[in-house]
Amino acid sequence: MKDHKVEVRVRYSETDQMGVVYHGNYIPYFEIGRVEWLRNKGISYKTMEENGIALPIVSMNINYKKPARYDELLTVHTVFKSQSSVKVEFDCAIYNESNELLTTAQFILVFVLLKTGKPVSPPDNILELFKAME
Repeated sequence: MKDHKVEVRVRYSETDQMGVVYHGNYIPYFEIGRVEWLRNKGISYKTMEENGIALPIVSMNINYKKPARYDELLTVHTVFKSQSSVKVEFDCAIYNESNELLTTAQFILVFVLLKTGKPVSPPDNILELFKAME
């Protein structure tokens, strides 16, 4: 499966005085989605880092459609889009409890060696996963 869904409840500290999620707090929601996408496919981001590989964001595009609000249960939908050489791309969306689309995003991440910060090909097990999805 190319996609995965995970639920996140909006905490008070993530909102402004009007109870609306501050725009910068969507990025951690999307990170939860990507990390859980990997975990769902049998890949631990923690283990990947312990093996010296990180996956930083090099590009992101976020479109805010409707606000998320305090105490709402959000669904973060993460979809594998493509992988090429050292890059991987995901499309993401966040929905509220009424299944209304709140936010969409596209992320490009690059596999890098933690020691050098230089791009590297994905580990074989991850590369096999990506190939199976194309």
